[in-house]
Amino acid sequence: MDAERDRRIAAGFTFASVLFQSRPDDRENISGASTAALGAMAAGAQEGNFRWTGRDVDFTWIAADNSEMPLDAQGMFALGTAAMAHKEGHIRAARALKDMDPIPADFATNPAYWP
Repeated sequence: MDAERDRRIAAGFTFASVLFQSRPDDRENISGASTAALGAMAAGAQEGNFRWTGRDVDFTWIAADNSEMPLDAQGMFALGTAAMAHKEGHIRAARALKDMDPIPADFATNPAYWP
C-alpha cells in the first residue's frame, strides 16, 4: 500500500493544465520556492511581477515536458499548495484503503481509490 501511494505521489500532478514532476527532490524544490514566494508576498511582491526573486529575469518553473511556466510569487505559492494537496490526497486515500476490511485486491490498479 505504501509503495503504491508513494509511486502515485511521485508520478506528478497537474497545475494550470500542466503536468509537474513530484518526486521527493521535486517536492523539496517546490516547497523551498513556495516558501520564498510567501516571503516575497509578505514583502509586497505584486501579482504579475515575474521578477519577484530580485533577479533581472522572469521566474519560471520547469514542467514535466521541460516547458517553462512563468510564475509570479502568488503563482509559485499556488503551485506549492497544489503539490501539497496532491501528496495529502494520496496519503489520505491510502489511509482509507488501509482502514478497509478487507483491503480491496485491486487497490493498486483501480483508479477509483485514488485522487
